[in-house]
Amino acid sequence: MIYVKIDKQSNQNYIYQQIYEGIKVNILEGRMKPDEKLPSKRNLADQLNVSVNSVMNAYEQLLAEGYIYTSERKGYYVESITRFLHNENSIKKPLPQDLKEKSKNHEGWLSLSHMTADISLFPFKEWLKCQQKALSLHKRELSEIPNPQGPYIVRRTICRLIALTRGVICEPEQVVLGSGTMSLIQQLMVTQNNNAVVALEDPGYFRLYSLLKKMGFNVNPVGLDDRGIKIEEVDSLTADFTFVTPSHQFPTGKIMPISRRIELLNWAASSGDRYIVEDDYDSEFKYKTDSIPALQSLDRNQRVIYTGSFSKTMLPGLRISYMVLPPDLLREFRRYHTDLIQSSNSLNLFTLHYFIENGEYSRHVKRMNHLYETKRKMLIKELQDRFKSNVEIDDIPAGLHLLAHFKTTKSYEEIETRAKEQKLEIYTMKRFLLEKEYESNNKIDLIIGFANIQEEKIAEAVDRLFSVLGT
Repeated sequence: MIYVKIDKQSNQNYIYQQIYEGIKVNILEGRMKPDEKLPSKRNLADQLNVSVNSVMNAYEQLLAEGYIYTSERKGYYVESITRFLHNENSIKKPLPQDLKEKSKNHEGWLSLSHMTADISLFPFKEWLKCQQKALSLHKRELSEIPNPQGPYIVRRTICRLIALTRGVICEPEQVVLGSGTMSLIQQLMVTQNNNAVVALEDPGYFRLYSLLKKMGFNVNPVGLDDRGIKIEEVDSLTADFTFVTPSHQFPTGKIMPISRRIELLNWAASSGDRYIVEDDYDSEFKYKTDSIPALQSLDRNQRVIYTGSFSKTMLPGLRISYMVLPPDLLREFRRYHTDLIQSSNSLNLFTLHYFIENGEYSRHVKRMNHLYETKRKMLIKELQDRFKSNVEIDDIPAGLHLLAHFKTTKSYEEIETRAKEQKLEIYTMKRFLLEKEYESNNKIDLIIGFANIQEEKIAEAVDRLFSVLGT
């Protein structure tokens, strides 16, 4: 006898699902024994006052999952199932509170974050047109696993773009596409001996520092002077890889002059196994001057690994980045990653191809350059008017953030707490110091982003910042 309770008024489960669940529980709790015969479909249907089809669907699901088996012309039988081990930890417990996630309430908050982008002027209609074209012309490619480096046609388009805008010299075969610069760096570095010595700018990108440390590399933060990373320190480390952001150092904003660029390239060229990783994360945004050519464009010895992203210029959520590898490293990369599956969304990649090809991308970047320059000027003026002699701004006309030095007696912890109270998102230099201790000395350095703050909200954001710093 099978004990199954059917609720014909239930809106939760179909009748067959209730039968399936009831029999499954009977089997798992041992009320039905291995090799015990189940009632025929018609008999059980009569017993439960349901249709034969409902019983048949329940039996078929139980059969598919291995709870029962069938013997030809004899019927259905209970399968011999391995029993669960029972101990004090076998009862399913709720997720611990420290693992719970809470959605942030953005109401009333203003952001001076360096990590955001303004999407108010993004040409969504044109993007959707390009997406429709991609869907129409690339059905076959979308049905297949893509090339590990990404579709060739997209790599060729990006190759042309960065040659025009950044002076990068490469072939489409050297371009590797990925869902983020960090994932691309990880793919690159996993091909290397983890005894390799790595030099990073300090202050710099802490996520990169953390990633390389976890991968087991000998990571060495290197200080900056007014021209960028200190070459003599890099040289003394006998580094194998040096990671730099020469077009707009992150987070200080310094632009590496030609003399230091040549010194860095000469350092790499002096040994056959040295490489420079150039992160060109927001190079599209320059104000008052033309864009500065990439470090890679000066490289005569194929020692520079160039990385870029569309997160700042378009939508961060698209997750499209790229890396340009010198031939020797490309060969290693392909040999190591023969089974790599491309991580970027193929539809977005093909859409990007047409978005660039029809000129929409360059028009959008031009619009955003004008918008960001306006915001930047407004922000600097508001800061200077509000803080007067208590602020010093490194006025470097590039990128989507600036470095500002404030006189204040507040500690980093106090500022962080007060900023939350004021619903103001800000980041201090302490976040980007890799190993050095943060020293305030009655001043604090803030990395102030202006990409996602509305023009009409800039004055209010500066007022909140004034309340936070208490100067």
